[in-house]
Amino acid sequence: MLSFLRLYLRVLSYLGSQKRVAVALVAANLSLAIAQFAEPILFGRIIDRLTAAQGAGRATSWSEILPLLAAWGGFGLFTIGASVLVALHADRLAHRRRLAVMSDYFEHVLHLPMGFHTGMHSGRLLKVMLDGTNAMWGLWLSFFREHCASFVALFVLLPLSLFLNWRLGSLLIGLLVVFGLVTSYVLKKTEKLQGEVEQYHTDLAERASDALGNVPVIQSFTRIEAESQGLRDIITRLLGAQIPVLSWWALTAVATRASATLTVLAIFVLGTWLFMQGLATIGEIVTFMSFATMLIGRLEQVVGFVNYIFMQAPKLTEFFEIRDTLPSVRDRPGAVDPGRLAGRVAFENVTFAYDPRRPAVSEASFVAHPGETIALVGATGSGKSTTLGLLHRVYDPEQGRITIDGIDVRDMPLAALRRNIGVVFQEPMLFARSLKENLLVGKPDANDEEIALALERAQAAEFVSRQPDGVETVIGERGRSLSGGERQRVSIARALLKDPPIMILDEATSALDATTERLLQAALDSAMKGRTTFVIAHRLATVRNADRILVFDQGRVVESGSFDELVARNGRFAQLARAQFMAGPAPTTATAAAG
Repeated sequence: MLSFLRLYLRVLSYLGSQKRVAVALVAANLSLAIAQFAEPILFGRIIDRLTAAQGAGRATSWSEILPLLAAWGGFGLFTIGASVLVALHADRLAHRRRLAVMSDYFEHVLHLPMGFHTGMHSGRLLKVMLDGTNAMWGLWLSFFREHCASFVALFVLLPLSLFLNWRLGSLLIGLLVVFGLVTSYVLKKTEKLQGEVEQYHTDLAERASDALGNVPVIQSFTRIEAESQGLRDIITRLLGAQIPVLSWWALTAVATRASATLTVLAIFVLGTWLFMQGLATIGEIVTFMSFATMLIGRLEQVVGFVNYIFMQAPKLTEFFEIRDTLPSVRDRPGAVDPGRLAGRVAFENVTFAYDPRRPAVSEASFVAHPGETIALVGATGSGKSTTLGLLHRVYDPEQGRITIDGIDVRDMPLAALRRNIGVVFQEPMLFARSLKENLLVGKPDANDEEIALALERAQAAEFVSRQPDGVETVIGERGRSLSGGERQRVSIARALLKDPPIMILDEATSALDATTERLLQAALDSAMKGRTTFVIAHRLATVRNADRILVFDQGRVVESGSFDELVARNGRFAQLARAQFMAGPAPTTATAAAG
């Protein structure tokens, strides 16, 4: 029970900028609870005045009961007005905070490193965001509309009923104790089961997201029935775990109503006996009967609350786990924006490992001077992409350091560092937005002339002009309405539009045909002048004109030099060249030396 209370208090702590409104709503709920508690007491006092006059054999005057009636009516009107205002402002507060927390979560997730996203399904991240914020919205709304007043009535004001009649008050409090014990028992019985239910919900979201993201594969390999059956299997297991939980909570609701009804009967019987003994008045019996009726409603609200937070607890726990994840790569205190950099890049004994048993990059040391083009080659998994990922701080090195213009990259704000580096990824990674919006990712304030120039340089102007709405054409999810080569050219244009002093090309031309690649290579050579450029390439012919080639093997730089120097050395690079050119078409004169 304590873990649920802590979770609930954390949800309330996320009220953020709305805390003043929240305090005002709590005060209003306290006033409401007092007003609702006062009404049965006033009603009981009126009954006592009437029965006292009747017992004395005289008529009751209005002057005797009018103050009590006026107070009763005043409390009733106050309850109606305050309830309307509380409901109105609770709705507004809950909706505002839900959207604000959703925005904060989204921004936080975008700051988390690639290592986190590699191990976390995007469908799950989206589900956690929606489920978590919706759960918070429901708890905020119900807290300020119902639960706050219920808690005040049950745990603060109800014990005060002991001062009215301790015998009848004890009976009501006994009901609370029974309810608490029953609820704790049900929580223990169902906590693990509900965790399994939420895991099935996550599996469901991931499975559906995977399928919807790979419709061409599913249709091509006739996997529609298999994927549908896989989803149905998860749903079957989900229901198998959920139904026992629902049964327990249905039993709790029935037990609560039954115990409350029995309490009303018990109060009437006990009150009648106490009246016969001269230990209670008729007014007190009426008051406590009203308390019992109110208690039934409050208990049902609390049961609903406990049930709701129990069902939402796994979602909220997962939300907070992601929200509490700290980026392993973040700004250092006192990081200084260096402005536009010249582009001198130095790796100094840099080591990094995903797996402690096998470094991905080991003691890498090299320098790239401003304007140089450095090519990184080697077998798949040799550490090329990881090395350049360290440059723009996808990860941070475990040993050594990387500097640009003599400044450790960790001493720059991440935004400032990445503003100076343009990356063309092997997979284009386009948004399901217009071509123009995709290009403006590189430079949000670019004008039409700059966009046209970037498209021209990337050999993309022609195919963009053929689109139905030109640069305003909306492309599909991940740019699926474009061919692989077209997506890559848009990605290159996006990086060129950014105009950074340092450029990283990770297999930037891998999806292009030979003719377009030759045209684009000439355009890139022109665009890279005066820019420090790193090129990762498997096709060695594409790095023929690099100023220097770094050959990677198992995370280490094993060779360094120009194309001709490395071929003449007859080492690892020459082996790669021979294997590649022998497997492909006959080498041209320019590459024959590789043999």
